[in-house]
Amino acid sequence: MLDIKAWAESVVECAAKDPCGFLTTVMLALTPLFLASAVLSWKLAKMTEAKEKEQKKKKRQENIAKAKRLKKD
Repeated sequence: MLDIKAWAESVVECAAKDPCGFLTTVMLALTPLFLASAVLSWKLAKMTEAKEKEQKKKKRQENIAKAKRLKKD
C-alpha cells in the first residue's frame, strides 16, 4: 500500500538537502502542464472571438433584413 506520509517525508528531505535541484525538478515537471494550459487558453480565446464575430455578423444581417422589410412597407 502507498504510504503517503513516508513519501512526503522523503520529498521534504530531498528539498532540504538540495533545494536548487528540487526546484529544477519541480519546474521541469510542471513546464509541460503550463504549456498545455497556455495552448488551451489561446484556443479557447480564439473560439470565443470567432463565436462573438459570428453573432455580430448574424445580428447585423438580421437588422439589414428588418430594415429592408420596413422599407418595402
